[in-house]
This record gives sequence, structure tokens and C-alpha cells, in this order.
Amino acid sequence: MDSRNRGADLRASTNQVPLLAGHDVVTSDRALTEAVERHASVDVLADLDAIGIEAGSAEAREHGRLANEFHPTLKSYDRYGNRVDEVEFHPSWHWLMERGVGHGLQAAPWESDSPHAHVRRAAGFFAWSQTEPGHGCPISMTYAAVPALRVDDALAKEWTPLLASTSYDPGLRMPSEKRGALAGMGMTEKQGGSDVRANVTVAHRTAEDGLYTLHGHKWFTSAPMNDMFLVLAQTDGGVTCFVVPRVLPDGTRNQFDVVRLKDKLGNRSNASSELEFDGTLARRLGDEGRGVRTIIEMVAATRLDCVLGSASLMRKALAEASWHVAHRSAFGGLLADKPLMQNVIADLAVESEAATALAMRLAAAVDNQHDPHEAALRRIALPLAKFWVCKRTPAMVAEALECLGGNGYVEESGLPLLFRESPLNSVWEGSGNVNALDVLRAITREPETLAAWITEVGLARGADPRLDRAIDDALTLLGDVSSLEAGARRLAGQMAACLQGSLLVRFAPPEIADAFCETRLGTSYGGTFGTLSGGDLRSIVERTTPTL
Repeated sequence: MDSRNRGADLRASTNQVPLLAGHDVVTSDRALTEAVERHASVDVLADLDAIGIEAGSAEAREHGRLANEFHPTLKSYDRYGNRVDEVEFHPSWHWLMERGVGHGLQAAPWESDSPHAHVRRAAGFFAWSQTEPGHGCPISMTYAAVPALRVDDALAKEWTPLLASTSYDPGLRMPSEKRGALAGMGMTEKQGGSDVRANVTVAHRTAEDGLYTLHGHKWFTSAPMNDMFLVLAQTDGGVTCFVVPRVLPDGTRNQFDVVRLKDKLGNRSNASSELEFDGTLARRLGDEGRGVRTIIEMVAATRLDCVLGSASLMRKALAEASWHVAHRSAFGGLLADKPLMQNVIADLAVESEAATALAMRLAAAVDNQHDPHEAALRRIALPLAKFWVCKRTPAMVAEALECLGGNGYVEESGLPLLFRESPLNSVWEGSGNVNALDVLRAITREPETLAAWITEVGLARGADPRLDRAIDDALTLLGDVSSLEAGARRLAGQMAACLQGSLLVRFAPPEIADAFCETRLGTSYGGTFGTLSGGDLRSIVERTTPTL
């Protein structure tokens, strides 16, 4: 062989993992498909075909990369010096948004006649978010705005058809001229954060009934190019909720100053902004002084999406890790055949399946929210799942990244993006402490919620003694709830794990349920992945690895 051929051999890359693209994100996820069939039907699952195929395409993967490489930019003024307060996005952002809206992942379920509309939407959101998580924020807020709007028939009739439309129509124009609209929210301020009752933004009545002017600021408002926002402000009656349009009915732009965009750890494709109001026109939504009560339905829906989003991140990280080890050889064989690597992947798969099962159970509760048990379960299980699933995501994604070795630490792998995103859902819509305390609030003020939790986990009583003990331990922890604040996190984690265990014991393959109960419900689990003590690990790995 001459020197030129020897040089070519040295430059050739061997033992490289093919790109994970060209697979169906829905049908290759057994935990997801089984949950959809369990809570909905095979017809609903079939309706997700287009989402699953497109989400797993190389084209979607590339658009996700570009949307994060080229960040949104704020354009405060036009060329003539006029204040415009517009945010410009890369075309890939719009490509992702157009398909997310087109697949009905925003507010479409609220206008649907299907009894499983929210399960279908949850599964689609879970799958589509694996293309790129940042654009899920405006889609989620649009989904969440509709139940809050329903306290005012006129405002609901004005906005719901646009928010539920499957036409993505970006740009600041009169709502009457648009084929579809997007919603956002503005709650927190500099001085208070999650303590929204400390807000200082004020609302003054105008001569027109229900119309106010806002004066103040919002410290963290994402997607400022959306068409309308639910905003909290102080009135004579206390904290009140308002609908703030970006463009007024006469076509003029509302006073809506975007001060700057946040420089965030992750979620960089999505613009998060600081706002100032000075005479901003707003319509009151609900009674004065009832703002928190009014907007809480929006918060509940966005919390569901935080759980779905974190479960989606877990699944995406697991898919990349299991795909890698199935195609990468080291130390004389495939990594997937190495017992310790099987243990790690299987443990990650257990975590992912538990998160998926709980997220989809919550979506089913939304479909059945008129049932008293389902409504009570949704009330307590949302903060439980929001606390637990979102809190566990960073460690899980970090372990999945490590399965790729040094390649996982390189941006081109896509894992660093997932890792930067992984803490986000635990922070947004109430941090860990806020949600743990909300669990206590639900138990003390709405005792039917605890009864719903007991009933739900009780469906698996007797199936596994470790789960039975964990349920009993959670009830023991309750004790005097009024003095439990310091232990609220421990209680929330225990109750959430019991919910997951109950679902897995009833519906997951025995090897997954056994591994979960052994490691998540016992006292010896230290939180390090890859510590399963036995079982059919290979079957767990095979169940979770994507196929083309």
C-alpha cells in the first residue's frame, strides 16, 4: 500500500455511531404507546403517526440544532427610530412552531369533541418536544391560557378560537386579521418572584367598564411576540388578573416595552424577556382581588407541561444513550452487551418509564376532570409530579450524557443542550419548595385530594410489599401536616414515588416494576444510576432502544 492510501486509512473514522434519525419517536417508545392505549385508544395512537415520524426525522433534528445555535434577538427600534419591541427568530424556530401548532399541541384539545383530546395532545407534546424543547414554551402557555379565560365568557369567545387554531400565524397584527394566535403570561416581578402577592405593578380603571391601564414591570415573561398575555397586577381589591393584547383592536400597538432578553443557562431558542408597562391597556379577567385564583388554572396546565417536558427530556436522553451503546464497541464487544452498561441503561429506562407513566396519567385526569376523583387527584398529583419528575431530570440526563463518554460532552452530540435544559422545568411554574408546599396546602385545605391519592395508590395494594410499605411510610410522614413544612420535600418525593410505583406495578413489565420498587421505594438507594441488583436487564434495554 502506498503512502497516500495509508494516509487515507488514518483519516477514516471507524466504530462510529450512526445519527439517530429516521425513526418514529412515538412507536419506538413502548412506555408511551402503552400509556396512550391504556388511557385512550389504538385510534388515538394511530393519530399520532405523523407527529412521531416527523419528530424523528433528520430534518427536524437539524431545525432543532439551528434554532438553538442562532438565538432570538431583540429589535427595540425600527430604522426610523420608532419603538417596535420585536423579537426576531431564526427560520428554524418558525419551522418548529408551525408544525407544533399544526399538530394541535397548543389549545386545540379545549375545542375538541374527543374524549381523549388531552391524552392525545400530551403524547404529541411529549414526542414533538424531543425535536427541540424551547419552542414548547409558547405552545404550552397557549394551551394553558384557555381554562383561565373561561371565567369571562366574552374574553373566552374572543380568544379561544384563535388559540385553538392549528394555523401558525406569527407577527404583530390585529387578532381579527390573524388565522391563529399564541398566549403568554406575566406573573413574577423583581422584588417578589414566586410571591406574586408582593407584586407592585398597579392597574387603574378607565372610563370603560373592565378596561384598565397597567403601570409597572414583569421580570420574566417568555415569548414576548405572542399575541396576548395573562398578567397579574394590583387593584383596589387586591391582586387581579388581566388580559393584555400586544395589538389593540384598532390596529395600534399596545404600550408593551421589552426591556431586554434574558441570557439563560438553556432554553436559548426561546426568548424570555423583561417588560415594562406604562399605560398599557388591559381587560380584567375575573373579579378584582381574585387574580391568583383566576390564573391558577393556567398554572396547573403549564405544570402538566413541565412534567411532560421533563419526561420528554428523559426519553430523548435515554434514546440517545441506548442508541449509542447499541452501536458502539469497546473492550472487545458492543457496549450494550457489557453487564454494567446494561445496568446503567436499564436504570435510566426505569426512571424514564416511571416519568412517562405518571405524566400520561395526569393528562388522562384532565380528560376526565369532571369526575370528582380525577379532579382531586389532578389537584394533588400535579405539584407532586412537578416536584419529583422535574427534580430528577438533571441527574438522569447527566448519566445519559456520560454513556456517550467524551462525545456526550461535545455540543454536536445534542446532549449538552438537553443537560442545560434539564433544570428548567423544576424552576418554572413554581420551584421545588413552592410545589412541595402546594402539596401541603392541598392536603390541609382540600382533604379530598389526599383521599384521591390514597385511592389511586391503593389500586396496587398487595401487589408488591415494598410499595405497600412505601405507602404506609408516606401516611406516617403526614402526621401533623400543620407542622410538616420542613419535611415537605421528603413527603412530596415519597408520595410521588408511590404514585409512580402504583402505575408501574399495575401496568409495566414485571422487570421494570420490580427494579423501580427495589431502588426507588427502598431505603438503600443512593441515587446513583446503574445500581440495579439483578433481573432481566437485557430485556429492559431492548424495550427502550429506538429502532429505525
